Amino acid sequence: MIAIVDYGVGNIFSLYSSFARVGADVMLTGDADEIRRADKIILPGVGAFGDAADKLRKTGLDRVVIEEAESGKPLLGICLGMQLLFEKSLEYGEHQGLGLIKGSVVSMEGVVPPGYKIPHIGWNALHFPESREISPVFSGIREGDFVYFVHSYYGADCEDSVIATTEYGAELTAAVASGNVYGLQFHPEKSGDVGMRILKAFVEL
Repeated sequence: MIAIVDYGVGNIFSLYSSFARVGADVMLTGDADEIRRADKIILPGVGAFGDAADKLRKTGLDRVVIEEAESGKPLLGICLGMQLLFEKSLEYGEHQGLGLIKGSVVSMEGVVPPGYKIPHIGWNALHFPESREISPVFSGIREGDFVYFVHSYYGADCEDSVIATTEYGAELTAAVASGNVYGLQFHPEKSGDVGMRILKAFVEL
């Protein structure tokens, strides 16, 4: 069973449908006991980091996610859910994250060249670091496959955890991993067949 953490942030039905489409036994839940009983956890999220982090803490699910990840359970953060895995975000102030991935979430302003629209919305290619083995979540796709992004902030100071980047006037973090914890800045549920293959790979970990 895969638990998609429902803590009141964003429309997660499409994500649920995508996991069901690849054959996963999946549930949407805000119940701590159900999350603990699950074999894998998905942390979704859209919107502002501070608001999402506050909602996650008010439900008490931040501790549940941290404890389950530290126990070795596979955890996948998607979009803002990936950013929440980091130690902190500098979006509209400084906000504490879950601390499962070392690094910070910072603005693309001043990083991408003038003329590049922020937020970064659209299809961009994935590139895999030559110095690392391909992550198992990317076992079903190829270098240069396209996925769909919607974001204004990105993971920085996280070189040891980067498993994929994308080029948008500058090299930006597209995905991270540390042990059993994975994060995707893009939306696999909006990324067609490539996204489905990534979700299926996570299901089969």
